[in-house]
Amino acid sequence: MSSLPQSVSANPAATPGHYDVAIVGGGVVGSALACALRDSGLQVVLLDAQSREAALSRQQVYAVTLLTGRILEGIGVWDRILPRINTFRQIRLSDGDRPADVRFLPQDLNLDRLGYVAEHTPLLQGLREFLDKSDTVCCIESAQVEEIDYGRDEATVTYHHQGQTRQLQAQLVVAADGGRSPVREAAGISTRGWKYWQSCVTFKVKPEKSHEDIAYEKFQASGPFAILPLPGNRCNVVWTAPHGEAQALMALDEVAFRERLQERFGSEMGRVELASSRYLFPVQLMQSDRYVKPRLALIGDAAHRCHPVGGQGMNLGIRDVAALAEVLQSAQQRGQDIGALMVLKRYERWRKLENLTILGFTDVLDRLFSNDWWPLVLLRQVGLWGLRRLPPVKGIALRLMTGLLGRQPQLARD
Repeated sequence: MSSLPQSVSANPAATPGHYDVAIVGGGVVGSALACALRDSGLQVVLLDAQSREAALSRQQVYAVTLLTGRILEGIGVWDRILPRINTFRQIRLSDGDRPADVRFLPQDLNLDRLGYVAEHTPLLQGLREFLDKSDTVCCIESAQVEEIDYGRDEATVTYHHQGQTRQLQAQLVVAADGGRSPVREAAGISTRGWKYWQSCVTFKVKPEKSHEDIAYEKFQASGPFAILPLPGNRCNVVWTAPHGEAQALMALDEVAFRERLQERFGSEMGRVELASSRYLFPVQLMQSDRYVKPRLALIGDAAHRCHPVGGQGMNLGIRDVAALAEVLQSAQQRGQDIGALMVLKRYERWRKLENLTILGFTDVLDRLFSNDWWPLVLLRQVGLWGLRRLPPVKGIALRLMTGLLGRQPQLARD
């Protein structure tokens, strides 16, 4: 077994190459778990297939729920992130060109905000800076995991780093390596779900007028059109459309695309100018048949994926982080084996049904609004009327969207 390379920092008190938790995947969710375990007493290694520069360069934008903010605050990293992202204080939901929209306000929850919008770079950078000051978390970048052998008492992870093949041992391996998770597939965990008939075109814009910290979800028969307010009076747009229409949007030159965009965007913020390139991604719903096996747990997109309507995807992963961290620390305090199936099943029971509920919610929302079949048009108009006129209904919907409905992890209560 090779020792760790000299270029990474590891806790000098730990046995070289031996850890309690090995996290495969250094994105937002994997890094958040490492942060959540930083002061737990567990020895953690984070294996990222990318260099830090490459990991920080992604152009994604995330809607960040109130619950995610509370979890990150409980971890202790929120004060690094909050100044770099934008807070929104109103959500407007509309159905096609119908004039009556639904407006969600902070006072509906007796709060002063409804959520946040974060670009990938400042979010991940805040997490990684938090880890840089840790003596109990070792980050190994540009590490390609090649094989994992799950033994009775520990797992052996073989990975390629700096031209050499190396190994480390851990009581538990956590797969945070994305929707196509090689770790999940190698472990033989199957998934269920489907690909939608839609793709998303996403990009940033600079509006003529202030976005006033308002988030918009504009439903059309072809798919949702989301506008998320960013710092610097920019907005991120997620334009969902059938595959052919989305590809046609990508093929338009900038002038023609801007004209189509202005029609869909509306006049609330005046003229809009493109502030980034356009990116296309297909939409998929996926749920893993199981989240755990002996010495293995799945979190984030490795465990589940949902339609982007409502911006729930990354937030589900952060809730996985909080739940798994709580389960592992509780087991450690009881002297239990953190990689034992009995322990990991507590995490699975907590998160699998909650995630399935959100997956179902986003699926129904997309199917209900992405059509012009008159019975469903009538049904959703009744639903929108209830959101406008019945405060309890509005409150439940808003608590679901902000993550405040359901079991609250200890990190969010701290």
